[in-house]
Amino acid sequence: MTNRKFWGLATCTIVLWTGCSNPAPAPQAETKAVADSSAPRLYVTNEVSGDMSVIDSATYTVIATVPLGKRPRGIHASPDRKTIYVALSGSPIAGPGVDESTLPPPDKSADGIGVFDVAQNKVVRVIKGGSDPENFDVSKDGTQLYISNEDDSAVSVVDIASGTVVKSAKIGGEPEGVKVTPDGKLVYVTSEEAGTISVLDPVAGKILKTFKVGHRPRSVAFLPDGSKAYVNAENDGTVVVVDAVKQKMTGTISLGKPGVIKPMAVLLSADGAKLYVSTGRGHQVFTIDTATNKVLGSVEVGARPWGIALSPDGKKLYSANGSSNDISVVDLATNTVERKIKAGSSPWGVIALER
Repeated sequence: MTNRKFWGLATCTIVLWTGCSNPAPAPQAETKAVADSSAPRLYVTNEVSGDMSVIDSATYTVIATVPLGKRPRGIHASPDRKTIYVALSGSPIAGPGVDESTLPPPDKSADGIGVFDVAQNKVVRVIKGGSDPENFDVSKDGTQLYISNEDDSAVSVVDIASGTVVKSAKIGGEPEGVKVTPDGKLVYVTSEEAGTISVLDPVAGKILKTFKVGHRPRSVAFLPDGSKAYVNAENDGTVVVVDAVKQKMTGTISLGKPGVIKPMAVLLSADGAKLYVSTGRGHQVFTIDTATNKVLGSVEVGARPWGIALSPDGKKLYSANGSSNDISVVDLATNTVERKIKAGSSPWGVIALER
């Protein structure tokens, strides 16, 4: 996003240099000659270097670096875990101190959703998913993608098989977070500019309701039963609690001083008992008890933690630390960082998949 990046002009130049080709299927991955294990693998999107780091979670070794395209950010797996989808964008990165009028125009040919085959360990196709896709979610049956189109103030519904946009709806400015409800019937999309959630009926392709949350929402997480949702409010230093049945904000959870603690991604444990929140410039990941909506604690993980993921067994948390170019491994039993793994340039998103 225009005001969420922390890169100077020199970094913007690097972005353009590293992402000068279209997001075509990569011919091959750069693979290191290291012993592989049967442990889950971590897949990390690196926004500036335009690639994916593949990490063995047993050895904490980067076993492959796969070219993706320009500005890979949002990353999600198909329901069967055989495919990984990655949002790609040709819009240049801007930030504090950068005159946006000096930046080159967006490379719309680079916009799309990269389709990564887990077994082949490579990108096999790129789906066009509307203008400037940043994040998205996958339908419960794995046939559709719901994509936030940042510079078009819209959400797109994409048929994966045909690779076409089948529906599109306008929403508030700078949409980012996208999350399907647990029953699969609705999609929540955040608008950073408007500070709202838009509720999409993906079958009709229509927005059913829009309601206020906090300032600059980016991420949504639902309790497994669909009764409640949690939404970050970056500029408020809070997490917003939403009644997902009535579709309205019911409360807030303060994490710290606004502007110092900047909640970014929200992620629930499999049982919904705990909520984890990354905080960007706050350098920390917080843990919240969802029964009481009280903060249980926090751990400092690195510079600008953004995307977070849990290990399949729920014992580890992984944070993508954009400014320090690494992944932190948090032991949730002790709430301590046990390891840091170097990734590519500016890791943005991370997921963990069983082998």
